[in-house]
Amino acid sequence: MPLFGRPSDAQSDAARPDAAPSVFARRWADPFGTLATRCLQIIVVLVVAIGIVYAAATLSVVTIPVLLALIIASAMHPVVSWLRRHKVPSVLATLAVLLGVLVVLGLVGWLIVVAVIAQWPDLQKSAISGFQQLQDAVDHLPFAISDQQVDQVVDGVQGFLTSSQFGSGALAGASATANFLTGLVLMIVVLFFFLKDGPAIWEFLLRPFTGARYERARRVGDRVVQTLGGYVRGTASVAAVDAIGIGVGLAIVGVPLALPLAVVVFITAFIPIVGATAAGILAALVALVANGPVAALVVVGIVVLVNQLEGNLLQPVLMGKTLKLHGLVILIGLTAGTVLAGITGAIISVPLLAAAWGAVQVWDGPGQPALPWRQKRPETVERR
Repeated sequence: MPLFGRPSDAQSDAARPDAAPSVFARRWADPFGTLATRCLQIIVVLVVAIGIVYAAATLSVVTIPVLLALIIASAMHPVVSWLRRHKVPSVLATLAVLLGVLVVLGLVGWLIVVAVIAQWPDLQKSAISGFQQLQDAVDHLPFAISDQQVDQVVDGVQGFLTSSQFGSGALAGASATANFLTGLVLMIVVLFFFLKDGPAIWEFLLRPFTGARYERARRVGDRVVQTLGGYVRGTASVAAVDAIGIGVGLAIVGVPLALPLAVVVFITAFIPIVGATAAGILAALVALVANGPVAALVVVGIVVLVNQLEGNLLQPVLMGKTLKLHGLVILIGLTAGTVLAGITGAIISVPLLAAAWGAVQVWDGPGQPALPWRQKRPETVERR
């Protein structure tokens, strides 16, 4: 093939529009080649997604505080905007909202500590009594448990507490505490800047986009903030009602640590499906140890009643259409978030899924979902 001058006949034939495709091109143009191309594309997308998830999990000390700050800032954005509209300087409005959030979180922690310290002696006595009742019940089992077996279990626990494995676990706990404090400080700083300069930060990130792409990015950003804020505010309202209802019920029954358990109910309410169940089990166990089986059954009834009130009345009214996700999607998201980031991942996974689905709903225009997710025909399902 000549490097200069007139192109060869083969080159001229290949350049003509009506030239026959080569054998290689025909192989990739048939159905099997198209399938292979799509498979390669899916593999590349999955590799990139796995890389992003792995990087986020590796840098969880950074990513989790930033995500938490984004969620809290989305919930508090209307308050900051209201203060600014009423001629409050931006810095003062931001500091007021930030201090309000920190005061609420600190008050919750203080109430838990004070209540536990005040009621710990009574709970300790109840636990000893419950343990003795458990021993009496073990003595009346149809099969015998010897004292030697009990001593072996006790020796095993003592051996674990004095082993190097427990020491390494304690060191890991100290490291986790340091990471938690680092993440907490980072979250507070990032939350301040999100509250103060959130719209400006988003506009800076949108500089590469123009025209229709810029409008799409603006729609997506607005919908994400709206979804995250609505989810947090609605869930917090539902969680407050759950905590008050269950806390009052526990106080009436006489269960110790009613206030800390109510706070636990409030926190776990941010974990859909499994949060209320976990809080109910914990409250029932405390009632069982402290007040006996009858009180535990009463507590279970209170928890079930409050959960029914939440699911049938509070969720539809307070949450509205903020969370348009199927229960299976929520469950998978919870599992993935828990595996990647523990309890924190379980809390933030569902609002992030809701925000992603909200972005899909406005991808091609206000109220116009992305093309693959539009309803193209009547979707009817026959129940057999």
